[in-house]
Amino acid sequence: MSIADRTVRTTWEGALATGAGTLGHGSSGALDGLPVTWAARTEQPGGKTSPEELAAAAHSSCFAMALSLKLGENKTPPQRLEVTSTVTLDEVAGLPTITTSKLTVRAEVADLSAEDFADIVSGAAALCPVSRLFAGAEISVDAVLV
Repeated sequence: MSIADRTVRTTWEGALATGAGTLGHGSSGALDGLPVTWAARTEQPGGKTSPEELAAAAHSSCFAMALSLKLGENKTPPQRLEVTSTVTLDEVAGLPTITTSKLTVRAEVADLSAEDFADIVSGAAALCPVSRLFAGAEISVDAVLV
């Protein structure tokens, strides 16, 4: 049995370059109504989202949860974590491909050395399910204890 299943439906109308889609009927409803277009994906977002932005949201939130868990297990829970993911869509062998997810972490944690923090970040990277999903992509983590 799975831990969780989440579903979102995208309805798309028209050709790729001129058409548009809308997310809806999601498990939580939080994404319902979000518009997506090819131009938002490859040019300027213009208030619309893209699969890459949604992947970045998934990766940053997943990593924040994994890091929070690992810091808590170390008895050094974070006061604050800021995790940013930049997901890159690039052309590989003539095909659009998500090639990287660059995570930037800024953490406020009391009574933790930089060395111990680096070890905990590595553990979080191995734990995060979205990182494992992106295993074929280049994932980098720039983590700073502030």
